[in-house]
Amino acid sequence: MAKKKVLLDTDIGTDVDDAVCLAYLLANPDCELLGITTVTGEANLRAELASVLCKAAGRDIPIFPGAEKPLMGLQKQPIAQQAAALDRWPHDTFDASNALPAIQFMSRTIRENPGEIELISIGPLTNLGLLFAVDPEVPALLKSLTMMAGYYGVGSALEWNAVGDAYATAIVYQAEVAVHRSIGLNVTRHVYMSADQVREKFRADLLKPVLDFAEIWFKDWGGITFHDPLAAATLFDDQICQFERGTIIVELEDGAIRGKTYWLPGAFGKRHEIAVDVDPDRFFEHFFSVFS
Repeated sequence: MAKKKVLLDTDIGTDVDDAVCLAYLLANPDCELLGITTVTGEANLRAELASVLCKAAGRDIPIFPGAEKPLMGLQKQPIAQQAAALDRWPHDTFDASNALPAIQFMSRTIRENPGEIELISIGPLTNLGLLFAVDPEVPALLKSLTMMAGYYGVGSALEWNAVGDAYATAIVYQAEVAVHRSIGLNVTRHVYMSADQVREKFRADLLKPVLDFAEIWFKDWGGITFHDPLAAATLFDDQICQFERGTIIVELEDGAIRGKTYWLPGAFGKRHEIAVDVDPDRFFEHFFSVFS
């Protein structure tokens, strides 16, 4: 079976699940990771954190710092906390972010591989919003777009990636992509490991720097919810989550919570897919299998 050609857009450096996701993609024998772009505050340091994992994996992957500020509104995520671990691991250095090279890289790579690129977004959607705005032909050239974004369950909840740059989120959800898939908080919250479980299970060499990043995260949080790794894993095992088709609407009204996502099931259209259920045991078995 041919490897899947993947581009990853990430805000690695805040919630440690981004680093867990990148390690998973680097270790996955079915993944051809063509490049990494970083997004939101201190995007250059986020690129350096991604470089740590690429070097630990012995891989030379193109990495580009992307947009640091949302299209409109205030920056809600100004620092990359896990950059405190950078001096303990070999890594490349990057200049302060200029989003243009990242956007150009994504556009060029997608155009050179029409119908083949699986784009994974696990951060605020600024880079993707810019990409789709400046090169509106790109969405139709993607094989798929998989995002950890939104909330599609009972009641009301906000999800960070969707609200981090609401206008970029709206641009991305309006784009016509062959497979436009969202994995939201309603399912990702079911794949969780405590800090002690993580320390016990993260034994592979590639997970050692991830565990080091995680110790910074554990100063404020008791474990890891595998939001981003779950989104990525659905590309490689289609039995981990169950999906439904419909349409996602993004809130942009004045006085409302911009970036809030609303799910309209199939009768209202079938532009998007959302995950509606997850098999946690299958996910964790699949996740750790790539490191064995």
